[in-house]
Parts: sequence; structure tokens; C-alpha cells
Amino acid sequence: QVQLVESGGGLVQAGGSLRLSCAASGGTFSNYGMGWFRQCPGKEREFVAAISWSRTLTYYADSVKGRFTIFKDNAKSTVYLQMNSLKPEDTAVYYCAADTQTPRLIGRDYYTSQLTYDYWGQGTQVTVSS
Repeated sequence: QVQLVESGGGLVQAGGSLRLSCAASGGTFSNYGMGWFRQCPGKEREFVAAISWSRTLTYYADSVKGRFTIFKDNAKSTVYLQMNSLKPEDTAVYYCAADTQTPRLIGRDYYTSQLTYDYWGQGTQVTVSS
């Protein structure tokens, strides 16, 4: 059983930065692909960023490309989402998710799909004020 705990959310002004963390426990973190998703008020949950288990591949939603960076520290069993140049439309609950399944597939369609991920965190609120 894998547990994911997000932290780092909060209130920030537009143009500011936040770093979200997602600490994993259980299993072998280095084998997991990881993703970040968000749910904006009144909207469906959507893909934000993902990183392959090998850390060699990263994927981003067009809306965050160039502003957000995902990275994975296997020694700390933690995945991060560095968010810069934040905008009010980035306001959402952010969720991290783990893909622990095998075989370990690759490709944008695979990593951007919520169906890929079998474990989810509880979410952390990010609010960007204008």
C-alpha cells in the first residue's frame, strides 16, 4: 500500500512562487511514475505535470509549460512541483498521484491520463490572489 501526502500549498500573490511536495511511503518509490493534477473551482480535475519512473521524461499541460517544473528525489521518496509566475487561474486543489503498475509504460497519453495512477494524495490548496 502506498500513501501520498502533499504539502506546500497556500496563498500567494500573482507572479509569486510555491513549491509543492508529495512524500510517498510504502513500496519502491524509484519504480513509480508520478503525476500532479489539479481541480479548479467548478471544474473537473485536470492534468498538470508528470515524470516517468526513470526521471528521464517529463510532461506538462500547455497552461503551465515554462512556469512549472516537476522533479523527483528518489532518496527522499518525494516528488515536487515548483510553480513560478503563478496566475489567479492556477488556483486549485493540487493532487499528486503514483503509477505503481507494471509493465511501466511511457508516452504522453499514458502519463496525462488519470486512469494511469493507482494511488492519490489528499490534495493541497493553492490560492493565487490578483
